[in-house]
Amino acid sequence: MYAKDIALLVVDLQPDFMPGGALPCHQGDAIVPGIAALLASRKYATVVATQDWHPHDHASFASQHSGHKPLEVITLHGQSQTLWPDHCVQGSAGAALDPRVDWNTANLILRKGSDRQVDSYSAFRENFGPRGDRPATGLAGWLHERGITEVHVCGLARDYCVLWSAQDAAISGFRVRFLWELTRPVSANNDAAVRIALSEGGIEVL
Repeated sequence: MYAKDIALLVVDLQPDFMPGGALPCHQGDAIVPGIAALLASRKYATVVATQDWHPHDHASFASQHSGHKPLEVITLHGQSQTLWPDHCVQGSAGAALDPRVDWNTANLILRKGSDRQVDSYSAFRENFGPRGDRPATGLAGWLHERGITEVHVCGLARDYCVLWSAQDAAISGFRVRFLWELTRPVSANNDAAVRIALSEGGIEVL
């Protein structure tokens, strides 16, 4: 078992981010057995899972912007916003946490992206505003109060929600380790840029 001050953060392990889903990551389902085994091993005293949880008319959906298509980039609230296919709609099968994992071992399940006007890649902060000064989800405070000093991050997608969560965890004062083999990207073409971003953020890749 790891030291009690180390937490595991599993980001958005949901069917919509896997092959056949609305917004599939490259080989997104390949990491499920490893994450399931990691939770079953109970090596972590504190486990947090996030769940993308959008209303049907979420502002990040291309369907809400006439004349625009998925993966186009627009300006939303003064920030660049990638437009996505409708995904992880609240209550849908695609938004459920993957049933092959025993989530009873999780201490906290954090739903994010539920504000229809604001996207939420990170487990720690909403997308609105400059990095380090965006509205907090409260996760950092919750972890600090439990005595957590180090966070290990895995899940989907490597180049968006997992990366942003790792970066924000580091900004929030945690030592961060990125479990690379237990992540998958929307596009493998982004892997080099992700590694650079992690290095610049002082985040260790395992």
